[in-house]
Amino acid sequence: MKLHSGLSIDQREGSSQPAVFCMHGIGGNTKSFEPQLQYFEGKQKIIAWDMPAYGESTALSEMTFEALADAAITALDELGLQQVVFVGQSIGGMVALEIAHRHPERVAALVLVGTTPSFGGRDESFKDDFLKARLAPLDAGKTMQDLAPKFVPQIVGSKASEAVIAAATASMAAVSIAAYRSTIECLVTFNRRDALATMQMPCLLIAGDEDKNAPARTMQKMADTLPSSQYHCLEGVGHLINLEAADACNRLIEKFLGELS
Repeated sequence: MKLHSGLSIDQREGSSQPAVFCMHGIGGNTKSFEPQLQYFEGKQKIIAWDMPAYGESTALSEMTFEALADAAITALDELGLQQVVFVGQSIGGMVALEIAHRHPERVAALVLVGTTPSFGGRDESFKDDFLKARLAPLDAGKTMQDLAPKFVPQIVGSKASEAVIAAATASMAAVSIAAYRSTIECLVTFNRRDALATMQMPCLLIAGDEDKNAPARTMQKMADTLPSSQYHCLEGVGHLINLEAADACNRLIEKFLGELS
């Protein structure tokens, strides 16, 4: 489904409110939440969003966290949803934190999956090295189809199935080079660490003990700072937590949603 604003979503109907609004990572799309869409269909209204420049969504004139947050709010407005539970994986979780900071009245709760409150450390050279490492293959003429089969196995955990790896690889391969570049360049600008203590909404944090991109210790520290949070760490799981450990992740989210009512 494509909204009037040029944003595309996958929406499944359910009987409960508030709705769940899922936001994917840099190498993902709406299919990144297929296990959640299937699990909650008929139980909970659930929506998976293609970020701007992903899937059929129109690109932003400039990719910033403020613009991404505003695009998500525009999607809610077009769907007639005042308040939702935001589920964000990786950069999708960062967008969720940005929304919680800028538009807290639209947030019933947050589910943060394999995400951090800021990018990297305080050393600017780390950001420069990260950008060079991620973008150099594209500068050398590689395609996303070249990158995906090598990159995805590096970010999943030891228990990830071949089916999960194949699905994540297909999603990443479908990302345009322009979208990947602009999102990577946006990623390194994120820092809402100082805003965490002001976020009063209920928060569920789900980490993977083998996640090197959003380390469990970082997520534990974030949970300790958020005023109303619960933290869970799944064993043998890497960065693509909601895919790698879909059953465990779904149960945690379902229990959390039940506690909101």
